[in-house]
Amino acid sequence: MKWTQLTIKTNVSAEDIIISEMYDLGLMGAQIEDHVPLTAWEKEQMFVDILPDEQSDDERALLHFFVEVVADDTTVTDSAVSDAANTDPATVDVSGSSDPSALAGFSVNGLSATQDNSYSYVSGDNAVSDLPALIAAMQEKLEEIRSYMDIGEGTIEISETEDADWANKWKEFFKPFYIEDLLVAPSWLSAEEIASFMGNAESPILRIDPGSAFGTGMHETTQLCIKAIKEYVSGDSMILDVGTGSGILGIIGLLYGAKGVVGTDLDICAIDAVAENLEQNSLSKEQFSLLIGNLITDEKARNDSLSQGSSIAVGNPGSAKEQGSDQAVPFEGFDIVTANILAEVLVNLTPVVPSMLKKGGVYITSGILEGKEELVKKACEAAGMKVLDIRAQGEWRCVIATL
Repeated sequence: MKWTQLTIKTNVSAEDIIISEMYDLGLMGAQIEDHVPLTAWEKEQMFVDILPDEQSDDERALLHFFVEVVADDTTVTDSAVSDAANTDPATVDVSGSSDPSALAGFSVNGLSATQDNSYSYVSGDNAVSDLPALIAAMQEKLEEIRSYMDIGEGTIEISETEDADWANKWKEFFKPFYIEDLLVAPSWLSAEEIASFMGNAESPILRIDPGSAFGTGMHETTQLCIKAIKEYVSGDSMILDVGTGSGILGIIGLLYGAKGVVGTDLDICAIDAVAENLEQNSLSKEQFSLLIGNLITDEKARNDSLSQGSSIAVGNPGSAKEQGSDQAVPFEGFDIVTANILAEVLVNLTPVVPSMLKKGGVYITSGILEGKEELVKKACEAAGMKVLDIRAQGEWRCVIATL
């Protein structure tokens, strides 16, 4: 299905008022492109592992709206719209064009364009029967806003897109990148493209795609955990990854030689995300056991995690049906426990960590905003652990402790 994309070029300060005014015309669901940095609060609320590097804010913004142009006996057809767009199928600048007074007699969803049709240019299903009239109304609104505030360029561009483009356009923004010697690359890149990017370098390669629930892995908190895992992991390491999400931390542990991973999460979306990422990285599901449960409140979830860790350690990982059985193999605990969660959650999680961690094992925590690391440090000490290090990257902190 083809959609018509209407893009308003403006600036960041005018985003909200323009979107509000376009909403009055029936245009809903604006897609915003700008370079405004995410706030610390916004990062806290996001289910992401990795964010792309942020560009410097240049105040410019693009507001995209999508409509379906439908034929009407009294209005333009798709071909007429193409003619109105100067036959350029890619991008057309219509700023300053389409004088509303010249559109008298055009039908806009059954109403005359000479009436006040502010709320009826677009139907509830994003269908529009008279694109020139809609664009004229948009331009008129922009000029009204320009009379009392700076809206930058304030132009409108038309282009065509399809559902497939919407689903894949974001891919152009996710490029391979390094975390120290680890190369993170999306699955859609071929081996040849990755080799070209790497040149003569030899690196472990993590293949992971941004997902609807867990993102891609570039976030500073994840990088702090990755660097710590790389430092402490060994060939015999068993890792417990609390709040595993996409499984990225556990998978990286396996790439650096860990023997096995048990991941826990509250979100069932993690099941598909972890399975897909294990496959992308050619890792055996026998090395990674995923449990849905809350270690903080559920003793059974803690016992199941230990049972699965034990099974993987002796080379006999349990199936999903076997998870939760009472036949646990004696297990000293995990060598590494990772938790990339918010500080307040870590404070509640930390008291149960000693029951999961091997003596001398390492507890790696992140997701801690600057200023809250002391809360996690005190929680570790209260649980009988010794804090080894507190590391920083940007406004985020990583607390590393041992039992």
